[in-house]
Amino acid sequence: MKKILIIEDEEQTRKNLATILRMEAYQALTASDGQLGLDLARREQPDLILCDVMMPRLDGYGVLSALRENKATSGIPFIFLTARGERNDLRAGMNLGADDYLTKPATASELLAAIEARLKRETQRPPAEFAPDFSSPAPLVALGLTGREAEVLLWVAQGKSNAEISSILGAAENTVKKHLQNIFEKLGVDSRNAATVRALEILSGGRV
Repeated sequence: MKKILIIEDEEQTRKNLATILRMEAYQALTASDGQLGLDLARREQPDLILCDVMMPRLDGYGVLSALRENKATSGIPFIFLTARGERNDLRAGMNLGADDYLTKPATASELLAAIEARLKRETQRPPAEFAPDFSSPAPLVALGLTGREAEVLLWVAQGKSNAEISSILGAAENTVKKHLQNIFEKLGVDSRNAATVRALEILSGGRV
């Protein structure tokens, strides 16, 4: 049974989320503020975290930053669930290392689809020798990419979909697809997975 931590200060929302997860055979853990959630995450090592942004004591960005700075919790899939849906908010969360960003009110099907997608991605995690640095797309320019193509590939390597990359960069989804076509041609690959592996080699300090 997969263990999912819900960090949400609004009691009814917290209870509703827990009920949805338990009906789908997940083990639901709950915390009513960011600090309690951070402590619980460190203690329980959940398989995934759902987290609000605006909360008492420690907001969602603070929770995510603390988790990503700790080796024991840095790899836990993290989904923001919040009423703050502006592009700047989304990009801020993604830049901190969030795996997804759902805007309230999200339907049960949207929530479960996002959870299932992120848990599936964990089964496809890159080999342990990869320790990528996602702080900048600059190293990817060495692959012969333009600055914007390198930025797109950086997000692809972090498992972001075309729609997510479109929102993060403020570009049309068709533009993202065009950048991907150029990336595939320049790298001599024909899939996102192959491009991701090449990017991770570079971001982990490998040679071009």
